[in-house]
Amino acid sequence: MKTTGNTILITGGGTGIGLALAEQFLHAGNTVVICGRRLAFLQQAQQRLPQLHIRQADLTKPEERAALAQGLMRDFPALNMLVNNAGIQRECRVLKPGAAEEFLAENEIEPNLTAPIHLTLLLLPHLAQQAEAAVVNISSGLALVPVAIMPVYCATKAALHSFSIALRMQLAAIRVRVFEVLPPIVDTDLDKGARKARGQQVEALSPESVATATLQGLAADQYEIAVGKVKLLQKMVRLIPGKMLALMNKSIH
Repeated sequence: MKTTGNTILITGGGTGIGLALAEQFLHAGNTVVICGRRLAFLQQAQQRLPQLHIRQADLTKPEERAALAQGLMRDFPALNMLVNNAGIQRECRVLKPGAAEEFLAENEIEPNLTAPIHLTLLLLPHLAQQAEAAVVNISSGLALVPVAIMPVYCATKAALHSFSIALRMQLAAIRVRVFEVLPPIVDTDLDKGARKARGQQVEALSPESVATATLQGLAADQYEIAVGKVKLLQKMVRLIPGKMLALMNKSIH
């Protein structure tokens, strides 16, 4: 997949991995549109990177996903890459009083799984008309082995992993390539400080490192881009799946 001369939408592009991807794609000579719920973060990103185009959208709402897709196809007819990056991560202690209500109050399934699937389906007819196109799903190493205290998040990433495989198979005969990026723990505000609060000492990778690995993987047509320690995790899951599950959850209480 070429990594220059594209027109790219990155969801959740105002911070973290999304912003790092936006910066590296811009520097590589692409037109980049980022979207997100929080206008202030989008504007800050645009101040830092004036070539960025921004779109405010709450991707948990189907009507806003549809409006975003329609506006992009109208304003950026050369759009040929969708990067599904937006998502949230929450602990879910299933026996905690009020767990059911907390799940509904901030449902991870909508932004992490429903939104990328819906947005992909909305844009696929347009992408299929381009000379070269791609869908890039930002998944997680936790798609391969779950961490028990984040059961919903891990389930959404496992489902996105499966969706990526199936989508790749369906689109094999046309010009839309499907990539999946599987990062390890990354130094972002994704979990709102939950790791620190529970005393979990894990070395986190920088968003810039994930972005660099992503562009390298795209250029090499590496359809599953395992980043950092996830490369080892992929191998170990195949060899000793039960032991890896125990190791991943060893220090979690």
